[in-house]
Amino acid sequence: MEPGKRSGRKARLVQRAAKPRFDPCPPGQIGGAYQPMTIDELQRILDTALDLLDRLGMGEVPRRLRDDLLAVGAREHGNGRVVFSPDLVGKAIDNAAKTFVLHGRDDSRSIEVGGNRVYFGTGGAAVQTLDMESGLYRPSTLRDLHDFTRLQDTLANVSWFTRCCVATDVPDPLDLDVNTAYALIRGTTKPTATAFTLADHVAPIVEMLDIAAGGPGAFSRRPFMKAHISPVISPMRFGEDAVDVVYECIRHNIPISCITAAQAGATAPATLAGFLAQSLAETLASLVMVHAIQTGFPMVFSNWPLVVDLRTGAFSGGSGETAVLNAASAQISNWLGLPSGVACSMTDAKAIDAQYGMEKGLTSLAAGLAGGNLIYESSGMTASLLGASFEAFVLDDEMHSHTYRALRGIEVSEENLGFEAICDAVLGDGHFLGSQHTFQAMEQDYFYPTLADRAAPRSWSEGGARDAWSRARARAKDILQNHYPAYLSDKQEAAIRAQFSIL
Repeated sequence: MEPGKRSGRKARLVQRAAKPRFDPCPPGQIGGAYQPMTIDELQRILDTALDLLDRLGMGEVPRRLRDDLLAVGAREHGNGRVVFSPDLVGKAIDNAAKTFVLHGRDDSRSIEVGGNRVYFGTGGAAVQTLDMESGLYRPSTLRDLHDFTRLQDTLANVSWFTRCCVATDVPDPLDLDVNTAYALIRGTTKPTATAFTLADHVAPIVEMLDIAAGGPGAFSRRPFMKAHISPVISPMRFGEDAVDVVYECIRHNIPISCITAAQAGATAPATLAGFLAQSLAETLASLVMVHAIQTGFPMVFSNWPLVVDLRTGAFSGGSGETAVLNAASAQISNWLGLPSGVACSMTDAKAIDAQYGMEKGLTSLAAGLAGGNLIYESSGMTASLLGASFEAFVLDDEMHSHTYRALRGIEVSEENLGFEAICDAVLGDGHFLGSQHTFQAMEQDYFYPTLADRAAPRSWSEGGARDAWSRARARAKDILQNHYPAYLSDKQEAAIRAQFSIL
């Protein structure tokens, strides 16, 4: 290989990753224009959720959590259940963290969660990867996780990175958790997120994160990794192992995303209103749990409504029902003033095809327009969350730019109204091509995709008649061949490898 070629590709990669002088569609646009429910309907959903918590409550409450809940005003209800009064739930909402920072190791990549700002990121635990060579699925590996991490590191619209796949070639749970966290800190300086299989895994991983942060206690003072935890098992009960993880994460100051992932018609009512009421009750139970352990601790209110195809029982992540339910979830959370987390862009398609584009575009735009603060699963996921794809990551990044542009809306000003430009065109050349007004609008008002094909049919044919899948594959391969970030120093690498089983 000629030396100049590799450096040329690196230069192109840097140029693509760099922001334009004026970015027409940056992350963090304001959402909330789409409101699938009226205020009265929101209130009825909330009232039903509060009734469920007050009259039915939560089952299978671990002893430690039971004691903490009773200490803040919960009540024993019999049959091992604990109930929460509307007053207690209201106190938990009032005292919850309304906004907080998700830190990146690079502070310029940190984001503030809450309010009405919208950010797309990742999630998921795919056990299969769409292989770029064969075009077929195979078990996900630790190498895949490292590759996904450094691929998304170059994508401006992935605002935080949660491990998107499970390294199925790492059978030991502790090794899996350690190596997952290591992949994240080695491959990106964005805010990150992971999951802990057991509470005992939290402390040793924090020691590794301290090494990356600069010394003992440094990570907890400025945490750059949050935890994804599902402490509630639908319908309406706690999961002891996950609750134990919550306690450990709070002890180490790790922000948490408490995820409720009920499935309509399976673990929650099939009716959309009934589903929202139960799912809201369960996520509020997580909030009361956090309130009882440490009031005001940073928690993303992650109410993720999931849908199953009631004919077959198969998960259906790309449906219109998924779009409206997650938009409604974002609306409810934002109405309560809580940092909202929803899940969209979860296509059921296996290939990068028309179904893929339709389902991802529909669900992710709905969640963005509704004002979901953190939109999980939005990048790279395929096959009803069973798969992750390198090509999907780069295509989804471009899709998110279009969504951000739609959320940005239209700025109306004297200059933008263009009265003088219209007069000049009408009385002059009869068109707007080449005018300064057009050049300015071209830079500030429009997003120009690099993967989507806008060529004429003849030019497309002469260029090889390539489809989106092949163009995305070439882009992903180019990034993976050239982007090898060094986010850990040699000293940090050596210290981590001396203390942990890095595979």
